[in-house]
Amino acid sequence: MGSLEIHETHVRGGKPRHVLRAGVAVVAGAVVAMALACTPLDRPAQLPVPLPAQLLTYLGADSTDRRALQDGLSYHFVWSEKGPWAVHILRVELDRCELGLRVLPAGAPGSYGAGLATVTELVAGADGEVLAAVNGDFFTPEGRPLGSEVAAGKILRARERPALGWTPGRAPWIGTTIREAGGLSAGIQLPGNRPGMTQVIGGFPELLDSGDPVHRSDPDADQGFAALRHPRTAVAYDPEARRLWLLVVDGRQGSYSSGMTLAEMAEALSATGASEALNLDGGGSSVMVTLGRTMNRPSDEDGERAVRNALAVVSDPAFCRAAP
Repeated sequence: MGSLEIHETHVRGGKPRHVLRAGVAVVAGAVVAMALACTPLDRPAQLPVPLPAQLLTYLGADSTDRRALQDGLSYHFVWSEKGPWAVHILRVELDRCELGLRVLPAGAPGSYGAGLATVTELVAGADGEVLAAVNGDFFTPEGRPLGSEVAAGKILRARERPALGWTPGRAPWIGTTIREAGGLSAGIQLPGNRPGMTQVIGGFPELLDSGDPVHRSDPDADQGFAALRHPRTAVAYDPEARRLWLLVVDGRQGSYSSGMTLAEMAEALSATGASEALNLDGGGSSVMVTLGRTMNRPSDEDGERAVRNALAVVSDPAFCRAAP
């Protein structure tokens, strides 16, 4: 598959270095996008804009890298001695009508025993153009997601638990899904297992709600889960800019990256300008894959962990024709 990759590496006090690699698919993609009258393509293709200054200040960035994966989608890396933190960020401009989200569920039990697969395997086995993906919901040893799971409109699991929902033509929704007779409420009503384009993936807990950090005061909650630094994965949305953020921070790796607490993740996501955010599974599950390549350093000794599902960023011209 052809691809567009433009990137810049910047080390504090040094000069940026630029590299451009382009494939045949860039030209084809440009023709499709213009035919669909989406947001006009940049001419010529340019480096993605830097991360928000407030985010870089919060992280205390010592070195950064940014790469354009496709128009409207960019990958950013920040390393900071402050944490130390190694932070991997996807910036998705949802005003690009061809960009959207897809839930990639693992299938029947396979080589890992339960219904689990690595994110790399889920991306490789997906139909269509998956540009990037991160690990999704928490799961049981039997391979069941702890929250709701909807793939292409099909309800695979319905639970009353925090989740992210997305439908073409609509803004992403973050809230608590509600089980209903024969269906699920996730920002919109999903009746039964009717095929469609809606995607829902669970997580826990919500980190931002209407711009405010969500504080957990439950005395029975696992305080180590929230207050200790771990590898983390999260998703956030900025409705004003129509921008989605996916963030993975490496952890449990000494002076390279210690991970973040939930409060630190919420602070970092707030610094992007997002007002809604959801924590996804973390620890050894945390992984980010772009254009088929693992970008972070999973904390498990064996490398990438098998998980229940993945949240993918995809490009599909059909999204542009979807009615809100």
